[in-house]
Amino acid sequence: MVEVLVGSLLTVFGVTTAIEVKPKEQGTVYYEQQAGMTVTEQAHVDPLSNLKFKNIVRQAYDYSCGAAALTTLLDYYLGRNLTERQVMEGLLKFGEAEKIVSRRAFSLLDMKRFVRAIGHRSGGYRASINDLIDLDHPAIVPIEYAGFKHFVVVRDVYQGHVYVADPAVGNISFTIERFKEVWDQNVLFIVFPNGHAPLPNLELRPEDMRVVEDATLTYLAFNEMPQFTQPEQRRADAAAAAVRAIITDETGKTSESTGGWPYKRQ
Repeated sequence: MVEVLVGSLLTVFGVTTAIEVKPKEQGTVYYEQQAGMTVTEQAHVDPLSNLKFKNIVRQAYDYSCGAAALTTLLDYYLGRNLTERQVMEGLLKFGEAEKIVSRRAFSLLDMKRFVRAIGHRSGGYRASINDLIDLDHPAIVPIEYAGFKHFVVVRDVYQGHVYVADPAVGNISFTIERFKEVWDQNVLFIVFPNGHAPLPNLELRPEDMRVVEDATLTYLAFNEMPQFTQPEQRRADAAAAAVRAIITDETGKTSESTGGWPYKRQ
């Protein structure tokens, strides 16, 4: 009897171990559904880090944001299939090498010289937000954030947000007002296809449309689901709305600085 029990336990252990060590495809998630009987299903899920850096060349060094941004544009818009290292070597070869080493960064002039060497016309321009809105292709722009200068690729401007491919943090967006604050000298850098068919990889995707300001999201949630709003918050919202209505009636124009109003107008 003991021998039979031990044998059964060993069999169960062996089967369980075999199931546990069976190699699984990366990104595959297994789940169970019960509909009269338990059925194990599987689905492929991309990690969030993959989605965040989809179609972006992630910078390998603190000082290589310019090279990574340019590689992103060349690869995912113009199909050049270059690596960040190849672009860095090209920037050093055709750019101002001594200045690059001393400032530990690449400039738009370095980019212009490199892309000309590989057969593309390019140009740096002073621009406005309206120019970005009208732009029908991606462009590299310098930004200054928290005291640091940085390069990103502007993908598009849509519904009050500027969507960028950031080689340091991935696919993100700024409100137009915030982007105006960080946009360094309103400069943009364009690389022209010059015979290379543009690719759609940097165009906005449905998953990029998920950006909603916290204040707007909170405001909409409170209006749609008031039962989850604290009484104090409801009173504050009502007071803010009343003040806003009074200002509108008296001046004929709605003020955007009304205290407590949670919805920031663009």
